[in-house]
Amino acid sequence: MGSHPGLLKPVPFIWLDGKLVDWSAATLHILSHSLHYGCAAFEGIRCYRRADGKSALFRVDEHIRRLFDSCQILTIEPPFSQEEIKRACLETIRANQMSECYVRPLVFLGEGGLGVGSLDVPTRVAVAVYQWGAYLGDEGLRRGIRAKVSSFTRGALNSNMSKGKITGQYVNSVLAKREVMRAGYEEAILIDAQGHIAEASGENIFVVRHGRILTPPLSSPILAGITRETITLLARELGLQVDERTFGRDELYTADEVFFTGTAAELTPVREIDDRRIGSGEVGAVTKRIQEAFFAVVKGAEPRHPEWLTWL
Repeated sequence: MGSHPGLLKPVPFIWLDGKLVDWSAATLHILSHSLHYGCAAFEGIRCYRRADGKSALFRVDEHIRRLFDSCQILTIEPPFSQEEIKRACLETIRANQMSECYVRPLVFLGEGGLGVGSLDVPTRVAVAVYQWGAYLGDEGLRRGIRAKVSSFTRGALNSNMSKGKITGQYVNSVLAKREVMRAGYEEAILIDAQGHIAEASGENIFVVRHGRILTPPLSSPILAGITRETITLLARELGLQVDERTFGRDELYTADEVFFTGTAAELTPVREIDDRRIGSGEVGAVTKRIQEAFFAVVKGAEPRHPEWLTWL
């Protein structure tokens, strides 16, 4: 019923508060503030093993900048610099002797006070790495997935700080995802308070109609996805038109193609929404073209955008 990335396999080391520790020692107190109130910031970054055998983190600087932006939104001051956390990502991958992996930096509040607004709790930082394949499945990448519009609404701009990757805010996504998975679908699509399509539970969304690409604007309650930005640029480099504007669910139903983007999901086609076949029900030509361009950049031996790569 639905797809999921499976259980995480332990690796030898996690970076915690400035040093590498054994996986089993990377623990926190049960009264840690973030555990109770969801006040923490995180990122998801991929390290790819490329066609030439070398490994590189993809757009790590942009991810860490967004991590610090999320902390700014939360009024949390990380005890390490952006450069130090970047080095921690590289150090953790190397220590675990991994050539390809998913990287999860997390800035969270520890124990010391459990008032909602407690200011006397320490800020802690962790970096974990683990194997994580295609988030919505390898078959989903090839054939597309089935999605459903959730009954849960994406939070409004002044209630959810949508430009931050904030742990507590993902309860909305968890509820939506569990709802549709229990109904037999792979992913949930959320609508905002005005009735416009916002995003999926963990991905941005793109629509293709008559060869033109459409995606919700950043003025909507959506995450400013780094993969979203990457795909938009690559599509325009291919000579495709990408428009950013609001639209309703009926434009999903009548689209020629729909696809999701995200660090975990990469570029995953959608073949069905709310039991309606999208286009031909197979991966469309525009989607396939952009997907191939994306994987050529992140995994190919000759990248068009070397500035996006940080070599291991």
